[in-house]
Amino acid sequence: MNLYLNDLGLLCALGNGKVEVLKRLLAGDRSGLELSAEFGMIVGAVVGDLPEIPEQYSIYNCRNNRLLLAAVSQIEHSVKAMIKRFGADRIGIVLGTSTSGVRNTELALAYWAEHGELPETFHYKQQQMGAGADFLAEFLGVKGPAYTISTACSSSGKAFASARRLINQGVCDAVIVGGADSLCGLTLNGFAALESISSGFCKPFGLHRDGINIGEAASLFILSKEPGPVVLEGIGATSDAYHFAAPDPEATQVIRAMQLALDQAGKKPDQIDYINLHGTATVLNDAMESKAVNSLFGATVAASSSKGMSGHTLGAAAALELAFCWLVLTNNDESGVLIPNSCDDEVDPNLPRVLLLKQGDMLGRKINTCLSNSFAFGGNNLSIIVGRA
Repeated sequence: MNLYLNDLGLLCALGNGKVEVLKRLLAGDRSGLELSAEFGMIVGAVVGDLPEIPEQYSIYNCRNNRLLLAAVSQIEHSVKAMIKRFGADRIGIVLGTSTSGVRNTELALAYWAEHGELPETFHYKQQQMGAGADFLAEFLGVKGPAYTISTACSSSGKAFASARRLINQGVCDAVIVGGADSLCGLTLNGFAALESISSGFCKPFGLHRDGINIGEAASLFILSKEPGPVVLEGIGATSDAYHFAAPDPEATQVIRAMQLALDQAGKKPDQIDYINLHGTATVLNDAMESKAVNSLFGATVAASSSKGMSGHTLGAAAALELAFCWLVLTNNDESGVLIPNSCDDEVDPNLPRVLLLKQGDMLGRKINTCLSNSFAFGGNNLSIIVGRA
């Protein structure tokens, strides 16, 4: 049974909404990465006003949920149509995140240190991992299963596997699926302690790459049995458990994840038009992923990391980068303009060769099939294939 990605709402450092994000994405626009006065690092922050959480849901009032509210507002008409079509009890919600609204707790503890008490507006629900799914369920009136998956940087990719299972097992007819992560000191300082933060702007697959720029984002899809513009064709998930934070340099299970996705989609490697690489711009990840992609695809399939424009959005990354694939698939551009690997550096010649894209590169025809990679701490690997319906 084919499942379809019917609609998409997103916002990130590249902008708010499908039109703005696609325009800046294809232009290789890195202006969303800026030095943060608040955190003292280069980050990919969402700029502009976010919608306010309605008063009746104030226990959920945090930036992470405001990002989700902004994203779901872009697809609310489609959600209402699905509720009318299937009933509220047949609609589920599955999200991915890595820190949820923990920034609210950081601010609340800072307030406590100064005033000796927590702010009246603080509630633990604001940082709870499952708060985003709970909030959206209440806000939308959805009655099906609603939960959150947290497996670090593969979280929102795992959400797609779980959402697909809910539909295939007959539990739901449609699922609101995706992820959100907002900037916070916990992750920024944690990655800095791991010496994984770039000293400047990140350089995916660059010779002088030295780490990531962290970003924030929300990306939400409607996945259903109803025909839509993009088909969810295959998901490959593996775990190598090589090291808590470092990838397995042999990339055995990463290769297997991509092959599983290909097998499930019924595709051969040369049938993939574009690969959105995990491409964190860390020394070890890019070396491992280059080896994996080269071993399976050679240097013939167009590929890029979009993190040089959005930053690494952690638990939201898989859903955000799948959204970038959705955007190029639905662009219906006859020349097939592709997403560049924006890094402002020369490609590392020591890496196994991958066909990395420059701004303006084209497929020469409409883009039909994309693969997106996401890898996480502990060797948690995920590859997703989507195609134009």
